[in-house]
Amino acid sequence: MESSLDTRAVHAGRADLAQLGVHALPIDLSTTYPLPDVESGGDAYEALATGGREAPGDSLVYQRLANPTVRRFESALAELEGVEEAVAFGSGMAALTACLLAAAEGRRHVVAVRPLYGGSDHLLDSGLLGTEVSWAAPDTVAAALRPDTGLIIVETPANPTLEMLDLTALHAQAGEVPLLVDNTFATPVLQQPARHGAALVLHSATKFIGGHGDVMGGVVACGPEWAARLRRVRAVTGGLLHPLAAYLLHRGLQTLPVRMRAQQEGAGKLADQLAGHPAITRVYYPGRPECDPAGLVGRQVSGPGAMLAFEVSGGYAAAARIAAACKLITHAVSLGGVDSLIQHPASLTHRPVAAEAKPDGGLLRLSVGLEDPADLWADLAQALDAAR
Repeated sequence: MESSLDTRAVHAGRADLAQLGVHALPIDLSTTYPLPDVESGGDAYEALATGGREAPGDSLVYQRLANPTVRRFESALAELEGVEEAVAFGSGMAALTACLLAAAEGRRHVVAVRPLYGGSDHLLDSGLLGTEVSWAAPDTVAAALRPDTGLIIVETPANPTLEMLDLTALHAQAGEVPLLVDNTFATPVLQQPARHGAALVLHSATKFIGGHGDVMGGVVACGPEWAARLRRVRAVTGGLLHPLAAYLLHRGLQTLPVRMRAQQEGAGKLADQLAGHPAITRVYYPGRPECDPAGLVGRQVSGPGAMLAFEVSGGYAAAARIAAACKLITHAVSLGGVDSLIQHPASLTHRPVAAEAKPDGGLLRLSVGLEDPADLWADLAQALDAAR
């Protein structure tokens, strides 16, 4: 009988700890490893540098190629996402870069649906990696495909306005083209995109997976073929995740379900209170019926999550005053931590996005933490009143 996700989050990647005689997750900080002889060392190096997960005799050779602490985190995340493997990187953007490079072998065209995280949007739109992007609406993805299309890239719920995309419908449009889904906002607690046809599931692990604003990382959950390609890119580009970061991210997985559900509960309460405030012109939160017209909450995603956004009357000037007036809620970029953060996407995370896709100047994004929702609302209410 398969255990619940809550149980798996606690125990994933820990099956051999009793055999090792330890209870806490071990950390291997070695940058290099002794080799038994030149020939076997060379074979191990070649196996790992070309994308293998393990080498003959499980020789590790060098941290850039393989590390057991990183492997543990990858195995645990893959189990929660319901896929065979995962590959971890030093940041979410390093993970996305590796996906683009791994898909670029003769297929440098990408179809993407906005909105996306501002860094992802900028990387695609700039063509920095030699890729060409076609921006499509959710229902025009199939029409945008070309013979050289290597990836379809979407984010749901999307950053910063929480748009929800039907992944089953997108997979049907994709045909043979791999679908990459940024699952950062939902996490595997609320959504497993691979169950709906995604070939690649990307996380900025810095956010909810780490959960405490003290570790940076990225990870891609996928099948063995993609994992081998991604490991090869990671090996030659140096996009590795540090073992200490892997330890912290693995530890974060153990409390992820509890944190996500508690933060989600607070976000729902704040979304309702914001919707009734006279200074607010619009609230973006998947838990509100008008924000989920396709009924994806409960069907594709098990809950609306802990992120919300709202627009204020008075535009940019009012939004800037509100962000500055918050006292309990920290005015800062990033999201997914145990403390609440507020930020102005158009000026910060989405500053490099093209004008036609930039968020509204009156939009603020709120990452809801574990504080008492009544205290968070009191802080938002005083900030809204101060701005008026």
